[in-house]
Amino acid sequence: MSTYDIIVLGSGPGGYVTAIRASQLGFKTAVIEKESLGGVCLNWGCIPTKALLKSAQVFDYLNHAEDYGLTVKGADKDFGKVIERSRGVADGMSKGVQFLMKKNKIDVIEGFGKLKPGKKVEVEGKEYSADHIIIATGARSRELPNLPQDGKKVIGYREAMTLEKQPKSMIVVGSGAIGVEFAHFYNAMGTEVTIVEFLPNLVPLEDEEVSKQFERSFKKAGIKVMTNSSVEKVDTSGKTVKATVKTKKGEETLEADVVLSAVGIAANIEKIGLEDVGIVTDKGKIMVNDWYQTNIPGYYAIGDVVPGQALAHVASAEGITCVEKIAGMHVEAMDYGNIPGCTYATPEIASVGMTEKQAKEAGYELKVGKFPFSASGKASAAGTKDGFVKVIFDAKYGEWLGCHMIGAGVTDMIAEAVLGRKLETTGHEVLKAVHPHPTMSEAVMEAVADAYDEVIHL
Repeated sequence: MSTYDIIVLGSGPGGYVTAIRASQLGFKTAVIEKESLGGVCLNWGCIPTKALLKSAQVFDYLNHAEDYGLTVKGADKDFGKVIERSRGVADGMSKGVQFLMKKNKIDVIEGFGKLKPGKKVEVEGKEYSADHIIIATGARSRELPNLPQDGKKVIGYREAMTLEKQPKSMIVVGSGAIGVEFAHFYNAMGTEVTIVEFLPNLVPLEDEEVSKQFERSFKKAGIKVMTNSSVEKVDTSGKTVKATVKTKKGEETLEADVVLSAVGIAANIEKIGLEDVGIVTDKGKIMVNDWYQTNIPGYYAIGDVVPGQALAHVASAEGITCVEKIAGMHVEAMDYGNIPGCTYATPEIASVGMTEKQAKEAGYELKVGKFPFSASGKASAAGTKDGFVKVIFDAKYGEWLGCHMIGAGVTDMIAEAVLGRKLETTGHEVLKAVHPHPTMSEAVMEAVADAYDEVIHL
């Protein structure tokens, strides 16, 4: 039996990052992976979808070249090659993780791992033991009983990024990040897209003003938006899919080539031996403490399998926290109130902290500022004037309670707010930190200036 200090079950952005940090700290480490190194994020999620979205952006630029004083004749797309490029990017990233495993002297054990009592894992009939076993098995597309996925006419995100032929029409069910990113991609490629959302707003977890702006932008792009609506059933017996959609006005039938189910994710906790070991779960998640220890000593869990935001950067941070605590380092517990969320459609969305509604409900007296990109010189020059930056401060102490952005490149801008909040920066400090001009990022300073009635360019 091979023995290790730490075994990580799963090699997604939680698992492989955890394994590398463990190795850096001197632990003899192994990672177990049943499919491809990098997990869903690198192979089927974060990375390949961004490659698809980049192709969509370039195609959109070509189609609107005249807006920039340029002439492009006969611009067209090869859908197969767009998909092929995305897969190539994913493969390259997965090979990069292979390199990192070798560089950090981490053993990669291929196969499906099952937990055993006594700090052991069984993989393809062989047993491995470790002082510490970290579960990082991630999640998959959630299936609804009335929306079963057949992989052809009703699909999940995996099929959505590897379709052999571009559909003429698509219904997207759910408007979280996965749903709206695919809705944007396929619409930009020329597919007729309808998005169905059960709640009153698209991207319902975002600040309400952001949601409304996003819906306007989607409608302007030609996407049909149905909020306060739900898909009750689908009929896949014909050449197309017929979806029965319940709305406030009654039921209507939509017809499309394919339905994409984007109604969230389900943690991969089945058949991995949790019951055999006695590890406690609740509502489909593994229960852990601040240091990601389960109720059974020697077993830990991070990422999408535990409560909290199901995001790649969260899983990575949790894994690092977990192994640093195992190593006896002084570490802080994760602050889940300061986790940035990003959506990479067009326009992009990025946010951190409380929405205005949440801050009011928490009893704060607020200073709220907004700066539209229509007033930004850089945005005007780039032709990306849709959107705004919104900041929320506690009027009494100047605490930065929340920041919400919608527009071009905002997913690269949100880190300023995350760092500022981490360092307990006040509104006046942000205002007096000189921001470069002309940039999209100076909209943060301008929004803060608006909150304090000092805005110059609005």
